[in-house]
Amino acid sequence: MTVAIHFSQRLYDTLGPESFSREDQDDDGVFYRKPRLVAHLDPIALATVQRVIATLVVEPQPAILDLMASLDSHLPESLTPGKVVGLGLNAVELERNPALDERVVQDLNRDPCLPFEDETFDVVLNTVSVEYLTKPVEVFAEVARVLKPGGLHLVILSNRMFSTKAVKIWCDSTEKERVWLVEDYFTHVTEAYHKPQIFSSQGKVRSADDHYAERGIPSDPVFAVYADKRGGSGDRPPRPEIPSELGDPVDPDELARRKQQLSKTLACPYCQEPFTKLDLEQSPFLEWDLDFVYVCLNNRCSYYVTSWDEMRAQGNIGFSCRLLYDPVRDRCHPTPDVGGQTDLKGRLSPRG
Repeated sequence: MTVAIHFSQRLYDTLGPESFSREDQDDDGVFYRKPRLVAHLDPIALATVQRVIATLVVEPQPAILDLMASLDSHLPESLTPGKVVGLGLNAVELERNPALDERVVQDLNRDPCLPFEDETFDVVLNTVSVEYLTKPVEVFAEVARVLKPGGLHLVILSNRMFSTKAVKIWCDSTEKERVWLVEDYFTHVTEAYHKPQIFSSQGKVRSADDHYAERGIPSDPVFAVYADKRGGSGDRPPRPEIPSELGDPVDPDELARRKQQLSKTLACPYCQEPFTKLDLEQSPFLEWDLDFVYVCLNNRCSYYVTSWDEMRAQGNIGFSCRLLYDPVRDRCHPTPDVGGQTDLKGRLSPRG
């Protein structure tokens, strides 16, 4: 039985057709003719992708469609799918993907209609490729058609891309705006999906052997926007929340004791790393009657790590906080929003 999915034109009418144009308007088949047998995220980010998939895919032996697939579907070892179909643009990349049982070469920007029967899949994945869709609402409508009732549509995004092939609105948007844009793709497929949910993972430290590690560049951010198709029965287990990536917890009594000793230790009470003394000149703190403050710049500090989730819960996607110590008032404060591991260091100057 065909499931009627009616998609709205409001998104395109509002944003304008040029928003889904690209710097390179040539046929995608030409650009993707050459296989790119490389990882599109760093190892820390890829591990997060696997954790997201492992958490959200709760169906036993699910039928999975990997949309816009390449040489890796990023499926965790704990997952035992019944079938995995990969749809992508390069046959060589698909052949190199060991997770796939079936392979389909198709350009969704030419033909957004998926070559599958209604209600075929339990899960449809799209990992770091949604930015290339020139007809995203049509594709999201097709995903809803081929999903079983209650099935999961999971879109994972980051900030890396082939910029000449990404649509203009994606290139012009911030990371937070890109998350909102994917939410819009879901909501503009009329009554097909439940309310989309959001997950983000940012500010992680790269592994020591990563060639960007010494530059202080954090691991690639990972965002997930996902929703279930409407109409699922009570037979399916509920979709769990993705657990927060917390740092090492500190006993509340021990934390209070450490805070009382700050004027002597000048060490972060959450991670015990020495504070860095930072000059307040040319900074957002000019209105303070201080020449300097102390800030914890440890990227593994639990205060910093958990702040990504806390800020996201307040609607501030893409930001975190660090712990600042005011030595005059002997008091701790969160810093202003921090958009990355090196952001605060660029705004305040270390001093001896």
